[in-house]
Amino acid sequence: MRNNLRVATAVPFVGVGDIPENERQILELWRQANAQKAALVVFPELSLTSYTLKDLARDPVIIEESLIALGNLLKVGGKENLQTVALIGMPISYGGDLYNCAVAIQGNKILLAAIKSYLPNYKEFIEKREHSPAENLYDSEGGENNKLRKISLLGRKVPFGTNILLTARNVKDCTIGIEICEDMWVQNSPSSFMVNSGATVIANLSASNLLSRKAEKRENIALDISERGKCCYIFTAAGPGESPDGYAWDGQNFVAFLGEIISKGNRFERKPQITFADIDLEAIDYDRRGSNTFKECARKNRKKFFKIEFNALEANDGVLYREVSQTPFIPLNVDDLSKMCWEIFQIQTNALYTRLLRTGMKKIVLGLSGGLDSTLAALAAANTLDSMGLPRKNLICITMPGFGTTQGTKSSAKELAECLGATLVEESIEDISFLLLKKAKHKAAEDVSTIEELKFKLKLNPELADVAFENAQARQRMCLLFQYSNQENALELGTGDLSEIALGWCTLYGDHAAGYNINSGIPKTLIQFVLRWVALNKVNTWAAGNPVKLTEVLFNILNTPISPELVPPDAEGQISQLTEEKVGPYELNDFFLYWYVGYGSKPEKIIDLAQVAFNGKYDLETIKNWLRNFFRRFFASQYKRNTAPDGPKIIGLVDLSPRDSWKMPTDAVDKLWIKRIDEYEELPKAA
Repeated sequence: MRNNLRVATAVPFVGVGDIPENERQILELWRQANAQKAALVVFPELSLTSYTLKDLARDPVIIEESLIALGNLLKVGGKENLQTVALIGMPISYGGDLYNCAVAIQGNKILLAAIKSYLPNYKEFIEKREHSPAENLYDSEGGENNKLRKISLLGRKVPFGTNILLTARNVKDCTIGIEICEDMWVQNSPSSFMVNSGATVIANLSASNLLSRKAEKRENIALDISERGKCCYIFTAAGPGESPDGYAWDGQNFVAFLGEIISKGNRFERKPQITFADIDLEAIDYDRRGSNTFKECARKNRKKFFKIEFNALEANDGVLYREVSQTPFIPLNVDDLSKMCWEIFQIQTNALYTRLLRTGMKKIVLGLSGGLDSTLAALAAANTLDSMGLPRKNLICITMPGFGTTQGTKSSAKELAECLGATLVEESIEDISFLLLKKAKHKAAEDVSTIEELKFKLKLNPELADVAFENAQARQRMCLLFQYSNQENALELGTGDLSEIALGWCTLYGDHAAGYNINSGIPKTLIQFVLRWVALNKVNTWAAGNPVKLTEVLFNILNTPISPELVPPDAEGQISQLTEEKVGPYELNDFFLYWYVGYGSKPEKIIDLAQVAFNGKYDLETIKNWLRNFFRRFFASQYKRNTAPDGPKIIGLVDLSPRDSWKMPTDAVDKLWIKRIDEYEELPKAA
């Protein structure tokens, strides 16, 4: 895939001290990594000899045979031109000490040998009995760890130590740091200094015996390092085949990327395995450039590292080894999704609670349409009043049918307000909208003297219901809401969501305006799941009236097509104006928003990702057309965002508040982004 670095985790089924067999398996997995164009493959700690040798680790036969095996691998690597960098765990004897090392090889070259920094010697671990600490290297030669040391290995001068990074000549932002097992568990891990010096990828060759819940701890540590270090963290642990003499081994292997697990191999596999992942180095660079504290911390906590250059194998092959969700804002795990929905609802409730408390207001005015957004706002408002000990009647739900309102949404709005125990007000806006259209001399209102005549005229000439016709209604609704708010000393609660704000799908000083916008941090695709969560988890103990009825109403709303209902219904009285026909499918728009604002992805990469995620659902031209529409609307709508009301930030990765999250010139031109979409070329498909 374009501009991705392919990496692999490889777990051989080792034999304890069976170096020829371990060499054979490592070679085969190395070949597989090279065939799939991985730039890097990471093997477990001491995988060439096995980790569980105990006193045999110091046996001269083991030490000599591991060097012979390394030489054999280099011969084959050179002969077969294996350009994947393989990180192999093995012991290296030097200066009377034996070091636990990760050796990086490419083809017939040894790029470096990195030493394990921290040797555990507590509980079940006896590593200082088997190997020497890295400090011995520097103490024996004098001086600090501030120069590049090279040792003779198989007749070659090889960089050796704990202060070495691998950096690619040909791939931007590809710098690899190496940790070995325990290094990740200490409070100041070597990786923290490596990322400060520019490492974007950290590889951990681990043995790490298994204890109950330890696998989860490993993941959590790697996630934390990748999140705080704004990097990719590759972890490969020893698997079955290591001696079970007091230990258990699961072969856990995964890739963590910016706080997410993007690839996992199988645990407890009884045969050799290899797992691939494509990592987005551009996203790492984008994240780091956007964080001044990361850069400040790096400057203050750097250590001296030496960078060894290599040419990274590139994999622009039209394949992506990474799951790409069609709904990236929504966790795939059901428990995670449930927790997220609960948190969102709590954020909304607590933010609204504080706003009411600080303003001294005890009432809320809300325009209730029977659609997704206003429904969620109403639920959060009712929950807030409950938490403040205020009656639900203080939620004043105003339903304002206009020229496009259908009976279905009108009924849903009324039933929802009744189920919540809110105060329900119905105020048709047809009369005041008609008056405004007449005053403004709108062509739909010319030559007619009554609302019925206007409706008849629109049936004959539906094209007269243009944007100005729609906006007249939206602005009259907001005028009415603010008038009620003023009279009742109530907070006018806005309902527009993050997706609408991104696309500018709101009427300036119509639904664009609000006293406080409680949904402004939630994308449309996620709004639906929060509503489902409320319907399934809250109503039984929370509905003011009949919980069964409230559940039924909520699911009716969830099944209603998304529409502003500002143009007349069709002949059967059904919704005729579908939002997604105008702005594109929300699942696509939210996908584009996630990758563009969240990760700074270029248009061509977004298209690549969309083709993977929506394979078979949308063809290439459809994706390109809606992406053009997204960028045009996104750029053209900044002037609306600049004057938007405030609301709680909810999705940390993507927020469009002009006050503290997204600052963009109103006059920015979309030409460069559209050009890249127009010039997009598909990558060649892998054979």
